[in-house]
Amino acid sequence: MRRLLLLVAAVLPAVTQAQTADKALQRIRDSKSIRIAYRTDAAPFSSDVNGQPAGYSIELCKRVVTSLEQQLKVQPIAIKWVPANVQTRFDLVKKGQVDMECGTTTATLARMDQVDFSNSIWVDSTGLLVRKAVGAKTLGSLAGKSIAAVAGTPNAQALDDALKKALVNAKVVPTKSYDEAIGLLEDGKVDALAAGKVMLVGMGSKLKDTSVYDLLDDDIGYVPYAIMLPLGSGSLRTAVNRALSQIYGSDAIFDIFRGSFGGAKPSLALIIMYRLNTYPEQ
Repeated sequence: MRRLLLLVAAVLPAVTQAQTADKALQRIRDSKSIRIAYRTDAAPFSSDVNGQPAGYSIELCKRVVTSLEQQLKVQPIAIKWVPANVQTRFDLVKKGQVDMECGTTTATLARMDQVDFSNSIWVDSTGLLVRKAVGAKTLGSLAGKSIAAVAGTPNAQALDDALKKALVNAKVVPTKSYDEAIGLLEDGKVDALAAGKVMLVGMGSKLKDTSVYDLLDDDIGYVPYAIMLPLGSGSLRTAVNRALSQIYGSDAIFDIFRGSFGGAKPSLALIIMYRLNTYPEQ
């Protein structure tokens, strides 16, 4: 009997948390509003433009909300945008202060112990932006050099793994934000910066002179971005995935892509990801 009580005591908090989190969709329906955290520093996916959220992930999540209006038969659903950064985004979701997070969060198995994720919204690899004066053409050329990476991100982990695998002795300089990493690169305090390749392209607007940098061809690791959701929010996750399936199965996703990346074309891997996450309704 004592063993049974101990088991119930151990399981009950997790069950209670899941039940509470799964009320997210009901809260959205009843309040006719949704709270969305968004990255302010992750262009071209999510950033502030003239005081308004903008970018690929933002536009995608706006379409998701439109689908939620149809699914819940509630119109309109007001969006409350909550600014976040690479550190605060997880706490906002885990503490139930937002219903979802739209940015550049990579879905990982370790993170799935703390939060839920939608199906993928983007696939990319970690890349390296290098000062031309360094003369590096590959990851191996950065031996003895310094590389900035935002601490705790999958990009930083991918860089560390790649350096160990290639037996390259480079110094990884952890930063708290991408803005800090850019500052170190521009001040010549590091030789390179590691981040998602498309994000590195998006950082061009923050660089004083893009002509003094090279984006290396190396693809380091695999980075699947997803919408972050409260742990145990099964009903909300299903509704979001239904919305993504509708978007991916129409021309809407390519409208969003063109609006975010201009004349660029989606990679084959991204097109395959869209197709693989388009599901039949029945």
